Amino acid sequence: MTSAGYAEIERTFDVNPATALPPLHDLPGVTHVEPPVEHHLDALYYDTADLVLAGRRLTLRRRTGGDDAGWHLKLPVAVDERREMREPLGDDPEQIPEGILTLVRAVLRGRTLVPVVRLRTRRTLHQLVGENDVVLAEVCDDEVQADRFAPEALSQTWREWEVELVHGSRDLLDAAQARLASVGVEPSANPSKLARALGDQLPAFVTVPAPRPTRKSSAGTVLMAYVHEQVRAIGIQDARVRENDADGVHRMRVATRRLRSALSTYRDLLDRAVTDPLRDELRWLAGSLGAARDAEVIRQRLAHRLAQEPVELVVGPLMERIDGHFAEVIRAARKQALAALDSKRYFRLLDTLDALLAIPPLLPRADKPASTVIPELIRADWKRLRAAVFLAQGTPSGTVRDGALHEARKRAKQLRYAAETAMPLRRTRAVRLVAAARQVQDTLGDHQDSVVARDELLRLGMAAYLQGENAFSYGRLHAVERSGAAAMETRFFRTWRDFPKASISK
Repeated sequence: MTSAGYAEIERTFDVNPATALPPLHDLPGVTHVEPPVEHHLDALYYDTADLVLAGRRLTLRRRTGGDDAGWHLKLPVAVDERREMREPLGDDPEQIPEGILTLVRAVLRGRTLVPVVRLRTRRTLHQLVGENDVVLAEVCDDEVQADRFAPEALSQTWREWEVELVHGSRDLLDAAQARLASVGVEPSANPSKLARALGDQLPAFVTVPAPRPTRKSSAGTVLMAYVHEQVRAIGIQDARVRENDADGVHRMRVATRRLRSALSTYRDLLDRAVTDPLRDELRWLAGSLGAARDAEVIRQRLAHRLAQEPVELVVGPLMERIDGHFAEVIRAARKQALAALDSKRYFRLLDTLDALLAIPPLLPRADKPASTVIPELIRADWKRLRAAVFLAQGTPSGTVRDGALHEARKRAKQLRYAAETAMPLRRTRAVRLVAAARQVQDTLGDHQDSVVARDELLRLGMAAYLQGENAFSYGRLHAVERSGAAAMETRFFRTWRDFPKASISK
C-alpha cells in the first residue's frame, strides 16, 4: 500500500556555478553540520501528453540513487510545502504502482501517462544537526542535467540549492534563507525542478480559489463557497473509494448529495440548462456509490435483530443465509462503484464540475444579498418538508405511507443541506435548523431501513421455503420490523410538532 505520505517543507534557490555555500553551523538550534555526502540521482518524470499533472502542480517520478529511491508522487499543500507519497521501485521500471495510480485517476480521467522529463542530479548533501544528534534540516547543493522529451526536445543544466526541513522549525528555514541571501542567493522563480525542465511548456496552474462568504456576501458567493467545498470533497474521497474504504464511500456519496441538493435549492439563481443535467449525473454517481453501503447497513440491521431473538425461536441457518446473500450483493455493488469511477461518464462529470467552478452559471438574482435571498430559499424547502409530512400523516398505514415518509425524509435532507449553506449568515440559527432536519432525516431513515429490511426478509424467507427450510424465523423478524416501524411512525408524528420554524434572517 502507498505510504501515508511525508510532509515536504522546503525552499529552493537559484545559484551561480561559482557561488560557495556559506557557513551554516551557527544557525539557530544547529550544533554542527555533518560532512557532505555525494549522491547521483536519476529521475524519470511522468505526465500526460497535455501535462495535466503539471497543471495541478502534481509531480510523479521514478527515481534511483540516494536514500529514498522509488516512485514518488508529490501533492501541493502550501507555498513551500508538499506531501510526498512513496512506493518501492518494483521489478518493472515501466510499471507504475497501482497505489500511485489510484491517487491520480480522478485527475488523469482516462489519459495515459508517459515519460516527459529526465533529471540527472549530482547532489552534495549537508545535514544540519541539533541537540541529541537530531537532524533538523538538509541542505542540498544540486547540479542538474534536465532533458525534456516532448513536445519539443529541450536540454538544460543548472545549479540550485534546496533547504528542506526534517525535524527543524520554519524559523530555521527563515534563518537559512537569510544566510543564503547574505551571499546574493535568491529564492528560485520555479516551483520545482520539473517546472524548470518543462520551461515554456509548463501549463498555467489549474486552480479556482474558493470564495470566503460573509453576512454581506451575495447569494451567489455563498452558494459557490458551498459548491467548492463539495467538489473538493468528491476529489479527496475518490482515492479512498477506489481502495474500498467504507468511510470514503460514505463521504463521497454525501458530498454528491449535498451538491445536488444545493443546485436544487438554488435553482432559481442558476442556469438550469447547465445545472439540471448535472443534478442528474450527481444522482447517478450517488446511486453507483451507495448500493454496497446500503446493503451492509441492512445486513448489520438483520444481524442485530437476529442476535436479540431467543435462541429457541431461531430456526434454521439464518445468519449464514443472510451473510451469504449480502456478501454477494456487496461484492457486485463494489464492482459497480469501481466501474463507475473508471467510466467516461464519471470523467465527464468531473470535467463539468471543474467548468462549474471556473465559470459559475449564475443568473442576475444571484448578485442580490445572501441575507435577503437565502432565508427565502430555506423557507421554501421548509414548506416542502411540512407539506410532505402532512401528506404522510394523512395517508393510511401501509406501503403508500411508507413511500410518503421516504419522500418526507428526502425533503428533510434537502432542508438540512440548505441550512448548511446559511452558516455564514446566522450560524446559531442555521445550526439549530440543521440539527432538527437531521433528526427527521435519521428517524425516517431508520424507518426506510425497516421497509427495505422487510422486503429482504420476505425474499430470504421465500428462498428458504423453496429450499425446504423452515421460514418461521424470517416471518418473526418481519413482524418485529413491522411493529418497530409502526412505533417509529407514532413517535415521529408526535415529535414533529416541535420542529423549529425556518427563521434564519431574524
